[in-house]
Amino acid sequence: MQRIYLKSFIGSTLLMLFLGGCKKVLDETPRSTFTPQYFETLDGVQSGITSLYSGMRNIYGNGYYLNSCQTGTDETTYGQNGDVNFKSMDLSGAATFDATSSNSSVLWNAMFPNINTASGVIQYGVTAGASASLIAEAHFFRAFDYFMLVQTFGGVPLDLGSGVLKFNTSSVATSTRNTVPEVYTKAIFPDLDTAISNLPTTGRLTGAVTQTLARTILAKAYLTYGWWLENPNGIPTYPAADRTDPNGHNAQWYYQAAYDLATTAIENPGPFGLQATFYDVNLATNDRNNEILFYADHSSSLLYGGITSTSYSTGSSPDNFAGWMEQINYPTITNATSPDWSKVVSSVQRASTQDLGRPWYEMAPPTAVLTTTFADKSNDSRYDGTFDAVYRCNMNEAGLNATYSSLYGANGMPIGEGDPVLTFLDSDVTSGDTVNYTNSTYKSSVGAGYLPGRADFVVEPHMISRILYPGNWKLGPYRTDNGTGLGNPNAGSYRPWNIVKFSELFFIAAEAAVKGATTTTVTGAYANDGTARGLINVLRARAGKWRFSRKDNTTYIADNSAAMTAATPATVDINYILAERSREYFGEGYRWYDLVRTQNWMQYAGSYTIGEGKAFGDRVVSNVTRTITTANYLRPIPQTQLDAMQTDAATKAAYQNPGYN
Repeated sequence: MQRIYLKSFIGSTLLMLFLGGCKKVLDETPRSTFTPQYFETLDGVQSGITSLYSGMRNIYGNGYYLNSCQTGTDETTYGQNGDVNFKSMDLSGAATFDATSSNSSVLWNAMFPNINTASGVIQYGVTAGASASLIAEAHFFRAFDYFMLVQTFGGVPLDLGSGVLKFNTSSVATSTRNTVPEVYTKAIFPDLDTAISNLPTTGRLTGAVTQTLARTILAKAYLTYGWWLENPNGIPTYPAADRTDPNGHNAQWYYQAAYDLATTAIENPGPFGLQATFYDVNLATNDRNNEILFYADHSSSLLYGGITSTSYSTGSSPDNFAGWMEQINYPTITNATSPDWSKVVSSVQRASTQDLGRPWYEMAPPTAVLTTTFADKSNDSRYDGTFDAVYRCNMNEAGLNATYSSLYGANGMPIGEGDPVLTFLDSDVTSGDTVNYTNSTYKSSVGAGYLPGRADFVVEPHMISRILYPGNWKLGPYRTDNGTGLGNPNAGSYRPWNIVKFSELFFIAAEAAVKGATTTTVTGAYANDGTARGLINVLRARAGKWRFSRKDNTTYIADNSAAMTAATPATVDINYILAERSREYFGEGYRWYDLVRTQNWMQYAGSYTIGEGKAFGDRVVSNVTRTITTANYLRPIPQTQLDAMQTDAATKAAYQNPGYN
């Protein structure tokens, strides 16, 4: 994993941006390090801007960073294969969580070099003759990076060695943290104001930042800062600071500003908007669609970090390997070559397709995700568009069809290419035949059960475990070079990692409304009454629309929008918004930030239920208690950062967030 500390801000690898109008994505070629003299040229400005985009790949798509955003929440616990990285983040006592084990170090190590690069572009770009819109991209990145850091660690340094928000040209071995209000009011808000004023409505290239994106992040920053100022549950901050705003505004002002900015962006979306169905948002063949405001590209056409293998990944940045973490070890699923089950073969073999990929089973959903969060699996398409609820036979791609015309499953029934082999049922069986989990007859190898008359093995929601659960389909890989075979499932995914979606604007505005913002009617393509309920119902109506059933693997046209919107409570509160956010963004890295922002982490994730699944067939269900303290609402400053600082132990201890010394 890449390690970069505050003492090494002189520069980082440059990746050259070719500003060709016909380019679809940012083409990159390795260069040398940044200097002020280089930034005073257009070539230097363009290279610096491109490095800001490529730097996102060191964070988004990194499986350990995803772990830091998910594990320990109500969405995710550690899987059966989870090592100390995952067990420590769970805060359930399985491993110690401290400054050494926290995977939030991925963010710290990657963001500060990006911030320094952005400051170089901002400081010298005018001298180079760069356009205001190009420099505005650097303003956006610096603000975005600081916003992610301040949410994660509290106050962070604005002076990297050469002055506040200045490009650092010297090696430094000390650091001073600014307070949370200083980071927001001196860096995040001014930079985003500049970005909104100067960024174009349509990006100069596909994937380039835009005015709509900047509005979205500023609205979310206003919302988050409003919560911080209000501090309803008395969560401590660090470095110590009064919960007062240097600009003289109160929390309510920021909630209103968030609402106004988000609804303005909804009414003036430019080229962006909602996809017709939830399925389309995350479909690999539809990547880079107009709902995605910001993504970290991992295209195979980009040369980055010296990693050029098309068949293998070491599981480190800048590869996109996060999708491996939430995928079960499905290759252990077996079927028989004859009805008597005298011989078995692997019937779902590892393949580089969106529903499969490399299985690391490091992260698992607690039981309540399937039974409560996604309770409605009939009207609401988001369960079907999120999980690998059915694992299907790929005997042809694996070459088994050269030897066997069919395989055999439960009840001695034949299965073939594309047939279900393992199915996670929508709900527990409460009437008629019960699921038989004894497996005394069938060597299914994954501890699933079976029902009369079905060839597939089945698992009820309450029977999932750390080793047996539906994987996250949204994050699966996609390649165009598989041919008729299994492809290269061990390689990093070439898909972009989605960071910000247009749908977030509706949640931001709705949350601000719940917090007391005065609402107004929203006009345009997404017209609604502007209340929290009206805004949320835009997304719930979309969630009721189906064009494909992944469970049945077939076209399925249905419009359950009326049922979805009617089921929305008359009064939408923060709990309902958090539930909807989980249905919309499950497993994508939003959850820890959502629970910390709203100060609901302990209430939502203090305990969970899951089958321990120490081995296939282990059906011991545990009620697990987490120890989440108010200090945990800030992640620890990485130990590597403290070790790199050349100062006394007391100063290092004061630099660290309370609770981690």
